[in-house]
Amino acid sequence: MRLRTDEIAQHNSEQSCWVIIHGKVYDVTEFLPHHPGGAAVVLEYGGKDATEEYDLIHPQDMIEVSLPPEKCLGEIDPTPLPTDNTPPDKLAPDHDEPETTPLQLMVSLNDFERAAKRVLGERAWIYYSSSSGTTGSFASNLTDWANVTFRPRVLRNVEAVNMQQMILGHSSAAPFFIAPCALARLGHVDGERCLVRGAARFNIPYAVSNASSVGASDLAQCLRDERAGGCLFFQLYVKKDPAETRRTIQEAKSLGYRALMVTVDTAVVGKREEDDRLKSRRALNANPAAGPKATQGSSVPRQPYSSTLSWTDLRWIAQEWDGAGRLCLKGITTVEDARLAAEMGYTALYLSNHGGRQLDGAPSALHTLLEIRRHGPELIQRCEILVDGGVRRGEDALKALALGATAVGLGRPFMYALSTHGAEGVYRAMEILFDEIQTSMRLLGITDLTELRPSAVNTRRLDADIVDRIEDETNLNHPKLAKI
Repeated sequence: MRLRTDEIAQHNSEQSCWVIIHGKVYDVTEFLPHHPGGAAVVLEYGGKDATEEYDLIHPQDMIEVSLPPEKCLGEIDPTPLPTDNTPPDKLAPDHDEPETTPLQLMVSLNDFERAAKRVLGERAWIYYSSSSGTTGSFASNLTDWANVTFRPRVLRNVEAVNMQQMILGHSSAAPFFIAPCALARLGHVDGERCLVRGAARFNIPYAVSNASSVGASDLAQCLRDERAGGCLFFQLYVKKDPAETRRTIQEAKSLGYRALMVTVDTAVVGKREEDDRLKSRRALNANPAAGPKATQGSSVPRQPYSSTLSWTDLRWIAQEWDGAGRLCLKGITTVEDARLAAEMGYTALYLSNHGGRQLDGAPSALHTLLEIRRHGPELIQRCEILVDGGVRRGEDALKALALGATAVGLGRPFMYALSTHGAEGVYRAMEILFDEIQTSMRLLGITDLTELRPSAVNTRRLDADIVDRIEDETNLNHPKLAKI
């Protein structure tokens, strides 16, 4: 069935919303309240061609998976479409586009951030850089690393150094991995493929986001096409519908993803004020006559994921993943929860406050690591511990390893790098980290990561912030459970 563009254009309201994607017309009216980004961003394209916007964010086949077949109403008649549907951050500038900084001038990861701010559109910059509330947790992620100092040893032969590290079963060329970050196509047309190529070339693990703008299957194929090193982990967001989560786990399992990172800190999406302001502006632009609605709580959707996820759910998630590789909990911020996870049989813990994007005031992963060292040191012996948040230097990785971590994850720096220079930017970012880690190892007086000990660092500045006593109260969601 072919539909005329003038007919499609009439369906641009909450009562009837049609969009065009890749030449097909979809009725998304019933989907509006369930769209993770809010109804406003969909209504902005009501009655119009949303292909460009859709491709920036979603794997190509997602709409076919998300909507029943009958919601595809047909194809468009080849008639010119409305021309007022350019996304806000794609509007032609009234000045020359800023030039990208030459790759040769990138000597630190912070250089990529500064360059990305100049070239990214408003929407992409806000998405990549924003954090929750007062941005206090994001700030702590950065400053806490500086509050740990080194205690270098001298007069040692450090001509040859070994950076290799086992990370969730993968023999990595260095003690870091690419942390999960979504929507890479906002920064570069190749999106997450740039990250896969970097991971393959440098033999580094890449933890693919459940909200990647390139599909899990395409990324697995990209890794195979590279015919090099690296491996893929999969970050899982548990959806409201358990059947959907089960399908996602089985897909990652069938595609050969080497580890599953179950994200446990997203009962709701944090209040990221810059994101909320942008969404509200877009909603107002889509419907200037609409006044504020009386609602209970936020008018911004904060529940695309399950808010009922509890310790008991980890059992069926583990059963679904059984036999496919390592299982890891991502989003641990207290020693109590680290201990509960270990008691259930989890031997891989990912300490993270979600890049400062969830609970404002949550501790940095480094702070949590120190808390575990003080109140649960046995967990460092029992579990593989990953940390992320604010890592910007190779030295940060060595500090984390000295305190008992296995590896550190970096997210934003790689997103900035691909946004400014594509895969070449990712390669350069990895080169910078390799150089910083090797240089710092030599200056510390070590030649192998196994030589790192707590005595290599001074944590006194942060130690005062660690609580002296932990009252491990009974967790009502954690009755004595069977181990996974």
